[in-house]
Amino acid sequence: QVQVVESGGGLVQPGGSLRLSCAASGTIFSINTMGWYRQAPGKQRELVAGITSGDSINYEDSVKGRFTISRGNGKNTVYLQMNSLKAEDTAVYYCKAELFGRAYWGQGTQVTVSS
Repeated sequence: QVQVVESGGGLVQPGGSLRLSCAASGTIFSINTMGWYRQAPGKQRELVAGITSGDSINYEDSVKGRFTISRGNGKNTVYLQMNSLKAEDTAVYYCKAELFGRAYWGQGTQVTVSS
């Protein structure tokens, strides 16, 4: 059973930075695709950034130039460096790992951008 655990959320002022981490465990295989999603109160969950095993990357338009997704050397870890944070980035951030056609989600980590 694949388990996904996120960390690194918190409270930050507008313009600040945070780095989220996600680790998938419980498998000997390399995760195909990992991604970060977020869900703000009253809104649908949306893709923020995704990265494939071949390091193909995509970003949601509003975070381009501010957020950077990367994978760890072990490939089953992924990071999200978030710079120039805005109030509208406030949400619960979830990590998703895809392996053999199945999706595994973490429990989420809260990111709050406020002065």
